[in-house]
Amino acid sequence: MSKSKYYYDKKSLSYKELKLSKKAKFINTFAFLFSSFFFGALILFVLISTPHLNTPTELTQERELNNYKIQMDVLNNRLEQLEAVLADLESRDNNIYRVLFEANPIDSDVRKAGFGGINRYSDLEGYDNSRIIIETTKKIDILTKQLVIQSKSLDEIEKLAQNKQLLLAAMPSIQPIKNDDLTRLASGFGMRTDPFDKSRKMHSGMDFSAPRGTPVYAASNGKVVRADSRSSGYGKHIRIDHGFGYLTLYGHLDSYNVRRDQKVKKGDIIGYVGNTGRSKGFHLHYEVHKDGKRVNPVNYFYSNLSPEEFDEILRISSQENQSLD
Repeated sequence: MSKSKYYYDKKSLSYKELKLSKKAKFINTFAFLFSSFFFGALILFVLISTPHLNTPTELTQERELNNYKIQMDVLNNRLEQLEAVLADLESRDNNIYRVLFEANPIDSDVRKAGFGGINRYSDLEGYDNSRIIIETTKKIDILTKQLVIQSKSLDEIEKLAQNKQLLLAAMPSIQPIKNDDLTRLASGFGMRTDPFDKSRKMHSGMDFSAPRGTPVYAASNGKVVRADSRSSGYGKHIRIDHGFGYLTLYGHLDSYNVRRDQKVKKGDIIGYVGNTGRSKGFHLHYEVHKDGKRVNPVNYFYSNLSPEEFDEILRISSQENQSLD
């Protein structure tokens, strides 16, 4: 195709070849290139500014952001589940465990306390998803604090449980003479007739009538603090310190099977029934002391007696009769 251009000359009524100068050619070329660049840049700007048209990199980043948002939603759901589990554990801790071991419950204000002071989350502000990020971070921080409090509470309960076990082991819980070896329960705790002067006096223990040499058993774990006859009226007797304020006394023994400072366990044979000291007949005088005060031993016979046997010994011990010492 010819590159020559023609125009129609009205004067000569003929077509003449159009001839451009170099300057005109340069201007035309520059105008074409400038307009092409201008419209190309304009179209590119429109494409970049249009939200529905993204570059491959932007599409990849958008997918990653959406994935992170889904993961944050999943994380929040799991945190809510953990909050529910922790709330149930806190309820059990306050209403069961701490009540069982006679400990004061932890105040809810202490458990739910937030974090005061300056804005801890200012560095998380200014992002598109700042709200969900800050809320999730707060949940994690609060859960972490609550878990620390609950962990310390469980440590305390564990110590209380251990002390409870030691307390149960220390309580004098068995009868010091087996029922098979008993002749009879001669006298109980309370006001009784004195066998020597026939006056009514406080009898601060229980008298178990049994043949001479009948084994006497330690009522619980403890340490022998006395095994001698230097206490007025008791004759040969043994005293065992069980801890937690409990002490048991075994009087009018014929002989010992333990010595002072010896550690004994519940059910160990510590001595034998006799008739020493201020006594009328072979028997064991048994006392339980709690925090320095004499208490009724029958209230502690719960370990080696059936309900029927306990009811019977309770009935007999409550009768006002003459003691043997």
